Amino acid sequence: MFARAALAFIALPGVFSILVPATWLWLSSHTALVQPLGLVPLMAGFAALLWCVRDFYVSGKGTLAPWTPPTKLVVVGLYRYSRNPMYIAVTLVLLGWAFAFSSKGLLVYAAAVVLAFHLRVVLGEEPWLARTHGNLWEQYKSRVPRWLW
Repeated sequence: MFARAALAFIALPGVFSILVPATWLWLSSHTALVQPLGLVPLMAGFAALLWCVRDFYVSGKGTLAPWTPPTKLVVVGLYRYSRNPMYIAVTLVLLGWAFAFSSKGLLVYAAAVVLAFHLRVVLGEEPWLARTHGNLWEQYKSRVPRWLW
């Protein structure tokens, strides 16, 4: 299961939050660090992402990948404050890249990713969670916001 969790991390947030931004910066010649404070949300996002992946693995008995999702509803750690902290973490990473390297293109990419996350959550994940976890999901949903509000 650990190998699946690691592969899922590399395949999903690794591609969206590391490979795509790094490639974008390299191809657009935005390779100089312009705003060092942009590294703060980038690192905070990575830390939060690793925390969420750990909670999926330890508490949920699964991975962040749709092909091996947690078998138990994850309601610990950052999931006590948001139903989607992993998506918030990836967003922080993307905003960190955009600000640190002053890339308007990455800012647009981050906005597109946020929209895609929202649609995925509303149209896919939440209906699946309701079917899979029933009343437990409804109780969790009633006390924890989808994002942070």
